[in-house]
Amino acid sequence: MKSIELKAGRERPVLRRHPWIFSGAIAEVRGNPDPGETVEILDEHGEWLAQAAYSPHSQIRARIWTWDREESIDEAFIEKRILASVNLRTSLRQDPRVNAYREVHAESDLIPGLIVDRYDSFRVVQFLNQGAERYREAILNILSKDPEIEGIFERSDADVRELEGLGPKVGTVWGSDPPERIKILENDLQFWVDVYNGHKTGFYLDQRQNRTLVRPWVSGDVLDAFCYTGAFSVAAIAGGAQSIVSVDSSAQALALTAENIALNYPLHTNHDQVEADVFQFLRTCRDSRRSFDTIFLDPPKFAGTSSQVEKAARGYKDINLLAFKLLRPGGVLITFSCSGGVSQDLFQKIVADAALDAGVEASVHAVLGQADDHPVRLQFPEGRYLKGFVCRLHG
Repeated sequence: MKSIELKAGRERPVLRRHPWIFSGAIAEVRGNPDPGETVEILDEHGEWLAQAAYSPHSQIRARIWTWDREESIDEAFIEKRILASVNLRTSLRQDPRVNAYREVHAESDLIPGLIVDRYDSFRVVQFLNQGAERYREAILNILSKDPEIEGIFERSDADVRELEGLGPKVGTVWGSDPPERIKILENDLQFWVDVYNGHKTGFYLDQRQNRTLVRPWVSGDVLDAFCYTGAFSVAAIAGGAQSIVSVDSSAQALALTAENIALNYPLHTNHDQVEADVFQFLRTCRDSRRSFDTIFLDPPKFAGTSSQVEKAARGYKDINLLAFKLLRPGGVLITFSCSGGVSQDLFQKIVADAALDAGVEASVHAVLGQADDHPVRLQFPEGRYLKGFVCRLHG
């Protein structure tokens, strides 16, 4: 088998079961492996460590499939991993109140680069690296065997594919085309989802549990900034909000926000939608002395790579500072970061600095993260990309 030999001392992360091998850790690539081909990982002395998928264009040069030398990386191996991952979500699959959740969560489910999200009777897939791409036909064959599934739609249009040397792929890859909008169930709420054009695979499934957890913290006049299709706006009404202002830069997302509110609360009329740059909207509110009792900040990813973290930190500080200035005494800021390069500790420091510069005192009353169908392997802390805080102003 073709192989990668690591530099002296660079085997420690592999021995600790971290799934990524960076280009800087590699001494030599032997055998001229193809993109996505399985290679052996060897230490400086030639001792066997793992089997991994090779990616010649990425800074993450190899992603580990297994630490078991006897396993064969083939369709049977992939099927075993996928079925194990799907079976871990049996409680969600059997819950009549939920029909949308993540079935396969890439590295944290031991299938690097593969995302599978379930929306009612459809699956939406993303192949995010060369290893997953190499086995795409086998993966689609496995996913199509489920008798509950009507169709599989691909949304392999994430920016990370470009870093892998892969182009975008979007469209139905098996079975029936999904409807223009799929109605999903989330406990006592319902949402319309556009898997064709929506962010990620169509919906922020990782916030599923948070949309229930935040309700006790909602009161009065609510601002939902970066609202996307209004899931937190709907959750805020469920929590007792008197009025909602939903802000997003996308007219298409705001149209779906209105439909999602009407779907759940057809009699709720105290709702405004604003198509605007959120940063500018917050500044305008500050300048006009407008205020709110509850503010949601759930911006898109500000840092896609480690080199962007410093710039992202400035962006997070700016929006949180502005939000703190708009809160009434005793008000609540529910703020999130989905940038994997921004750790929870760093994000808390950013929010703390924002409060300091805003001249307010605030306490963290709850720490939030991604839903339990988005697990985090203990050996792979990078998988904990979503972090959030419920902050209450003193006074």
